[in-house]
Amino acid sequence: MREREVKRAVALRYEAAETSAPRVVATGSGEAAAAILAAAEEHGVPVEEDDALLEMLATCEVGEEIPPELYEAVAELLTWLHRLEGRLDAG
Repeated sequence: MREREVKRAVALRYEAAETSAPRVVATGSGEAAAAILAAAEEHGVPVEEDDALLEMLATCEVGEEIPPELYEAVAELLTWLHRLEGRLDAG
């Protein structure tokens, strides 16, 4: 099976005690995107594929908080992550 070519990736970090909104901590395309995804896999960080959200997040600079217009979409992503990690009930 041939590995899918990675065109772009964005990594977020959210620590409620540190910031009011998630921050972009890495972004890249091609080999940089592949490296971001490899680091996520190495550290057990789940990856969600959402091309529309990726396009919006890719406009943010590294270190920048996500803009308010992305709060709802990223909140849904964080809810998915918490459910995946068993922190929230599925219902």
